[in-house]
Amino acid sequence: MHFTKMHGLGNDYLYVYGQVPENIEELSVKLSERHFGAGSDGMIYISPSEVADFKMRIFNADGTEAKMCGNGIRCVGKYVYDKGYTDKTHLDIETLSGIKKLTLSVLAGKVKSVSVNMGHAEVSPKMNLKAESTDVMCTPVSMGNPHAVIFVDNIEEAPLMELGPKIEHHSSFDGGVNVEFAQVINPTAIRMRVWERGSGVTMACGTGACATAAAAIFHGYCSFDTDISIILDGGTLKISIAPDYTVTMTGPAEFVYEGETIE
Repeated sequence: MHFTKMHGLGNDYLYVYGQVPENIEELSVKLSERHFGAGSDGMIYISPSEVADFKMRIFNADGTEAKMCGNGIRCVGKYVYDKGYTDKTHLDIETLSGIKKLTLSVLAGKVKSVSVNMGHAEVSPKMNLKAESTDVMCTPVSMGNPHAVIFVDNIEEAPLMELGPKIEHHSSFDGGVNVEFAQVINPTAIRMRVWERGSGVTMACGTGACATAAAAIFHGYCSFDTDISIILDGGTLKISIAPDYTVTMTGPAEFVYEGETIE
């Protein structure tokens, strides 16, 4: 099997053009392993679509399937354009959370950045979670996949490793949740770290960045129709949110290497 390793701000996946195999859960776990596999946050399969230009399916490092990945879908745009599957710079991509619209920024024949219409963010009022002996106030946000955004005063002291897995599997979230810790630096900049459902700590999360920006606007920390810089461990994404909570995400996508499985 041929695969391409790509990343968006360090959020890395193994990309395959073709149909999803029956043993995808086992395959994703094996190849995603950082020491004995290729090493990634999961696998993304790209295939033709009957309702869009292409279809993407996302499998986490633990083998579970995700509905959407913001960093992953930017890489899909670069993959299909740079490899010659399309010459279009405006693409519709089918995902389990609906069709997403991509705009590719091309320089010298290669995609340098991708803007994605991520659809509507659905922000709910704050809720208090009991994580063993700790009370946590979070803002639930749906970006087609579930998020719990927690605003903190100091991101460096946020208990990401301790509370991330506990909140991910909290009984309040059927099927689990992505967990974002966020520190508002100013009205146009937020520092964020993420514990991704099914993958643990990752360098970046596109849908998490969108959810964090939406929650910040909901609580009055930031404004609509303004580029908000979400500063992640792997780099910065630009998020803009319209008054109806339609979200646009812009960021890079990069190739790492090509590979072949040998067994």
